Amino acid sequence: MDTNSFDEDYRKHRQASLKSAPKRVSPERARQDVLSARAGVAQKPKDFDWLQKSIPCQAACPAQTDIPGYLAAIANGDFDGAYRLNLRDNVFPAVLGRVCTRPCEPACRHGQGYVPETTDEKKEPVAICFSKRSAADFQQNTKPVVLEKYFPPTGKKIAVVGAGAAGLAAARELALLGHNVTVFEKHRRPGGLMILGIPHFRLPRETVEREIEQIRLCGVEIRCGVEVGRDGIAGLLTDFDAVILAAGTTKVNLPGLPGTNLAGVRHGLQFLFEANEGETPRVGKNVVVIGGGFTAVDCARTARRLGAENVRMVYRRSKDEMYITPGEVEEMLHEEIVFETHKSPVEFIGENGRVTGVKFVKTEMSVPDSSGRKKFREIFGTEEIILCDTVLLGTGQTADSSWLPAELPKRVFIAGDFATGAKSLIDAIAHGKARAMEVDEFLMGRKRIAYAVQIEDAEETGRAREMDSIPRAQAPALAFAKRGLKDEVETGFDRNAAMTEAGRCYLCHFKYEIDNDLCIYCDRCLKVKPVEKCIVKVGSLIHDEQERIAGYNESKGSRDYNMLFIDQSQCIRCGACRDVCPVDCISLQKVSRCTLQL
Repeated sequence: MDTNSFDEDYRKHRQASLKSAPKRVSPERARQDVLSARAGVAQKPKDFDWLQKSIPCQAACPAQTDIPGYLAAIANGDFDGAYRLNLRDNVFPAVLGRVCTRPCEPACRHGQGYVPETTDEKKEPVAICFSKRSAADFQQNTKPVVLEKYFPPTGKKIAVVGAGAAGLAAARELALLGHNVTVFEKHRRPGGLMILGIPHFRLPRETVEREIEQIRLCGVEIRCGVEVGRDGIAGLLTDFDAVILAAGTTKVNLPGLPGTNLAGVRHGLQFLFEANEGETPRVGKNVVVIGGGFTAVDCARTARRLGAENVRMVYRRSKDEMYITPGEVEEMLHEEIVFETHKSPVEFIGENGRVTGVKFVKTEMSVPDSSGRKKFREIFGTEEIILCDTVLLGTGQTADSSWLPAELPKRVFIAGDFATGAKSLIDAIAHGKARAMEVDEFLMGRKRIAYAVQIEDAEETGRAREMDSIPRAQAPALAFAKRGLKDEVETGFDRNAAMTEAGRCYLCHFKYEIDNDLCIYCDRCLKVKPVEKCIVKVGSLIHDEQERIAGYNESKGSRDYNMLFIDQSQCIRCGACRDVCPVDCISLQKVSRCTLQL
């Protein structure tokens, strides 16, 4: 008898049996399921735990962006849909597609070595950030995208102080929740450090302006040129039901070193404010930039464009400890900027009141402390003087609280960098959104929004194994000779490259699961599995006190072989197991985070 005919007959017989079988699941059987429900909406700890462990890129994103969802949309050519998904989650998709610190990419499972060693794939993460940008670049819709509101008008009025990323993110969420929101900004334009601290060549201003306009169209009023002082908060509380302070970190840190007051020594943030507002700050021929963060790198690249012949950036730690956007050091080197590490400044040297050099000593790093941060030690006797006529300090900044009353009233909330200290753009956006939810609950007396897990049956993922061996696409960049102060360096993927790169995603929001009540243990899935531990023979599952699956006890032989288990952290969503199963006992579902209106 033909084996294929037998398999097909058996499969049909099993399907017929399933249709007539009772749908109830025993409590013990339900414990084997990786989610608390087999369809619909779920909100148990094991459901959120599945999202956290199975979709690590989304878990790593402070805004919990639906990364596999929008990558799947891009791979299918639906750039409008991908942009809208991003807009809902992170407010500034086109901005973040250029300047996000990309915490999602180190977490991407495509870079973790799960693919078979027989492929040529280099185990590099998906270019998630550049893909996000392509969603904005290739939208067919040319009009601003305005999201639908969760609730009708509430009559509540909220003031937001500061039109940076956190303030604008909070304002938009509050507007979508039905509140009347007014943002007060002391500068002449909204955007905060997106326009004052990030150079044009990294972030075109029309990109920021378009996404701020989308926030305005949600019903947010933005008043610029309005500075709120100590007495201003009391005035705001007279007119508004709540106030959010999102004033950022604008108080610069200056090192307490000899010569800090010399002419030519200045903080880099002030330098960038001037350059980004159309002024032409003075730089000499020889510039030394001190620091290893966003401000330092932006200062070095801006000084080069303003005519400095020699730019040297010096950092007291290692390159690995820099907190910048990936790839920036490489671009800096392309622009003929010298970069040195493990050197710390100890004195600014000058003549006639003007800086002429910086004295450095070498540093060495200790083992990491409990926070994972290494301490550095200066090695005296290793002094070295680097000559220069300009020093730009990328030595950080903090929140200026001098204008605040001694005690904040109950109706005042703090958001973004003003609350947490200087962090990344995506951190500020996430914090602003979270504060908005707190304000809404405070004003309305209850939670009106909850997060849940949506479970939907799926026919296929659309992935093919050939996608595993596609190398990561490299973002094209402008030639060095063409790089001016306002010329965007990274030019972005073309449409086809964007779709191909997004297609590399494992689509970790899909879930393959074996129903062991239906399995006949033919072992066909074990024979085709591409990753050693993606499907395992299990004696029992390990559950924690909240019924989350914390692991499994792998069977040692036939006596303790009780079930087959798909380890979601190892599964690369290829579908090979489901394709060979003769009894259709392996289900496929899409699992995603969703928002519920309570």
